[in-house]
Amino acid sequence: MSVKMKIEGAGDIERALGQLARGTAKGVQRRAMKKALQPVATMADALSPFTVKVTSKLTARQAREARGDRGRSKVVLYVGPVQPDGSDAPHGHLYEFGTGPRVQASTGRFVGAMPARPFMRPAWDANKAQMLETLKRETWAEIEKTVERARRKAARAGS
Repeated sequence: MSVKMKIEGAGDIERALGQLARGTAKGVQRRAMKKALQPVATMADALSPFTVKVTSKLTARQAREARGDRGRSKVVLYVGPVQPDGSDAPHGHLYEFGTGPRVQASTGRFVGAMPARPFMRPAWDANKAQMLETLKRETWAEIEKTVERARRKAARAGS
């Protein structure tokens, strides 16, 4: 499942981010988004046998499919199942959506069916309402921290 969000009407946030260097602004947004998406990952993690994390890493196939998500001023994070070592969990969708009856092609042997056990959709649905508010709050907090760090750095350089 892929959901794209664009915050509109947050002109003060956009102007404040515009005052920062592009790399700094992207870091601010990345940190804020990670905090805003963490409740989704935590709930999905509790509902599934997988470890669910907020990450920017994708497999090569996923990266090809998400090519349009990248850009100079875009920040993209993903929430999804990973193995305990951090590598991708290629069978997460089978657990989320289930499978139909499976039969081995060579022998004709029935090897079972897996019922759907959703973990990402319930986590998303339960947290999406508060996520935007958390994102706004965390973005402002990160902007203030970044400005304060820059002020302290400038003061040290001036001494």
